[in-house]
This record gives sequence, structure tokens and C-alpha cells, in this order.
Amino acid sequence: MYDRFSLKDKVAIITGGAGFLAKIHIRALLEKKAKVILIDKNLKSLKKVSNLFGNNKSLNIYKGDITNLKSLEKINNLVIKKHKKIDILINNAANDFKINKKIKIKQEKILNIKNWKKDLEVNLTGTLNCIIVFSKSMLKKKSGVILNIASDLSIIGPDQRLYSHLKILKPVSYSVTKHGLIGMTKYFATLWSDKGIRINALSPGAIENNQDITFKNKLKKLIPMKRMGKAEEIKEIVQFLCSEASSYMTGQNVVLDGGRSIW
Repeated sequence: MYDRFSLKDKVAIITGGAGFLAKIHIRALLEKKAKVILIDKNLKSLKKVSNLFGNNKSLNIYKGDITNLKSLEKINNLVIKKHKKIDILINNAANDFKINKKIKIKQEKILNIKNWKKDLEVNLTGTLNCIIVFSKSMLKKKSGVILNIASDLSIIGPDQRLYSHLKILKPVSYSVTKHGLIGMTKYFATLWSDKGIRINALSPGAIENNQDITFKNKLKKLIPMKRMGKAEEIKEIVQFLCSEASSYMTGQNVVLDGGRSIW
């Protein structure tokens, strides 16, 4: 019987390959027999992630900066030379504000222009760069899947009460860029609807990852299911969105947040 979730012989690129969510995406794709290419500007961290999966010949790593088109073009050429094609692109790379008790972002400093510009450069321009470069093979063969990793903050605003015990504010740029990513998803979904390329977004809520206990307790009260997400729950949706199982879906934002955004 034909497995519509199979990714056998598919060549997939994951940006931000050294990050937490990337490990979930890697498992999702390898489990379905895809060939996976990881890109990150931190080669040392990339190697650590790669080592978690042993000596897997289906997993390759490349040091690259998504804000640098020349860097991406070089990687694209190497991937095409080796694999002849690119079937899947997961735009996972993003700047995200890390909760740090030593960093106090006060009201008057909420718009830090330097950080704002950097977040836009990575989260939006960097994603656009990847779509432009890695879609070339997809457009040529008129087939491909692009998955943009957004956030529940792509459809809701940050609840600053979650960070009040730390006396910090979630910066404006993260939510704004994730909202923008949904717009980019819709734009390319309509632009390439007749090119055989599907593009969707996945917006996870908070996933368990050793967060501050007070933060977690506050967050759970905002979620109808009264818990945070698990890695496995993202993995299976990634498999769906990257495979033929979702062949009639494009331009959509799949929200995985335990119901938080419905309140």
C-alpha cells in the first residue's frame, strides 16, 4: 500500500539546524526516509546536533548565514551537485528573545532599533532569501514543499504577564515578524499555486524545554488543555505538512497551541 506520509528519496533543507525545534524536524524527516540538510551559522553546534543522530548518511550539515544570499547560493549549488534537487524547505531559523533574569527590558527601551532591525533581517528577510534561493530547483521541476515555522504569536500578541515576575517585557519584534511570516506564506502560496509548490506555516505554542517554573505555571493557566506541548506532537504535524498527505493544503497556518488562542 502506498504511504502518503513517506518522504523516501526526498531532499529536505532545514535552516536554523542547531536549534531546539530543528531536532524535532530532523527526527520527523529521517523517520520518513528523507535526506536532510542542516544549515546554521554555528558550525560547532551543528556538529553537536548531527552527532545526536549518529553516523547517519542521510544527514548532512552546512555552515551558512540566511541573511547572506551568497552563502545560500553556495550551499544551494553544493546540494544540487550532490543530490540533483531540493524537494522540501523548512524555514526554521529565527532570532528569538531568550528569558534571562539578568536582562531587564523596561517600557522605555521596548523598541531597541538595533535588535528590531536584526530580528527583521533574520526572521523575515532571511526567510525570504531561503525561499528565493532554494525554490529554484522546485520551480524547475514544478514540485516542492515549503514549511515556515511561525509561532502562536503569529496570531496573538505576547501576554506580558508571563514575564512580570522577571520584570522584563517580550520585545515587539518577535511577534511582529511571526505575523509577517504568515503574510509571506500566503503570498507565495498564491504566487506559486500553479507551479506545483505548496507552502504552509506551522505555529506551535510553548513546547516543554526546561523553562522557568513560574513562567510555565502562568502559561498553563492560559491554555485550555492545561499543559504545554510535547516534541512528538510537532513531529507528526511536520511529517503531514511535508508529505503528500497534505497535498490539497497550501497557504494555511496550522496552530498547535493546546487551544490557547481560542480564548
